[in-house]
Amino acid sequence: MLLKSWGRSLLPTLFLLSLPALSLAQVSVNVSVGVPPPELPVYDQPPIPDDGYIWTPGYWAWSDDIQDYYWVPGTWVLAPQPDYLWTPGYWGAEGAAFFWHPGYWGPHVGFYGGVNYGYGYGGNGYEGGYWQGGHLYYNRSVNNINNTRITNVYNKTVINNVTVNRVSYNGGNGGVRAQPTPAEQAAARDRHIAAIPAQRLHEQAAQTNPSLRASQNQGRPPIAATARPGNFSGAGVVGARGGTMSVVHSQGQQPQVAPQGRSEPQQPRPGQPEAHMQQQPAPRPQAPPQAQRQVEPPHPPVEQRRAPEQTQPPRQSAPPPRPEPAPRPEAKPAPRPPEHPPER
Repeated sequence: MLLKSWGRSLLPTLFLLSLPALSLAQVSVNVSVGVPPPELPVYDQPPIPDDGYIWTPGYWAWSDDIQDYYWVPGTWVLAPQPDYLWTPGYWGAEGAAFFWHPGYWGPHVGFYGGVNYGYGYGGNGYEGGYWQGGHLYYNRSVNNINNTRITNVYNKTVINNVTVNRVSYNGGNGGVRAQPTPAEQAAARDRHIAAIPAQRLHEQAAQTNPSLRASQNQGRPPIAATARPGNFSGAGVVGARGGTMSVVHSQGQQPQVAPQGRSEPQQPRPGQPEAHMQQQPAPRPQAPPQAQRQVEPPHPPVEQRRAPEQTQPPRQSAPPPRPEPAPRPEAKPAPRPPEHPPER
């Protein structure tokens, strides 16, 4: 038993000594040997409580006291100061051990293992909002913004170019294969603020709640997200559900478009029986252009392609030619009188 305890204490120490000084502030001594964290549960984001709050996604934490993972619900946290965003923590596999890299506040979002936490944290950067002029502007397409007092909002469609999964750790067998970008490496050298007291109390409350332990909830915690840190009951508490992980809030989802060549079944209108639904006939498969040219019939002769002549009324027969008049006899001139009268 003593040897096992020494082994668990020595492994984190040797690992920490082998890391550069930059990484020491981001690695916790909580180590789980050979036991990867469960998949991320599926849950809906509760509405934002007020302006200035930033969404911090839920994560699996490890407790040596209970020798188990427990779920820390996602929650809205008031930013410690303007222009600071939250970089979530993540689990990183190193051989047979899984090390926790704590999250932090900073002017830029750094590397969080490529883990797709959803709601703006798709694995790289943050698409949920940005600071400008001391105010935080929220993206309605990935955040649940129902507070009418929050007017600094915008809509930006977030396109995920990565496979949506619920893997909760980086590296190792079955983990996310992601490496920090140059921008994320630069963000790691920024001035950081560790988790604020409200976040630490939130995690401690989750540790003491038996229903949040992975051995009891089988990866579906009854408290998956809360509207405020440490508030685990009442309004704003959301439980896990089945299905695919929600990476975009329902307000920002685009209508589904049927692929070309298929027709979606027509949905009945309210009060309309199904018998009156018009069935759309399935479109006939189009032959490739080459095949159409092969089976195309020859062109008809020119005479057959002429438009039919319109029927004309019968013409009246021409009248017979009139007989030419007989030539008139030439008139003989009257005899002239003699130039000299006859002598008497």
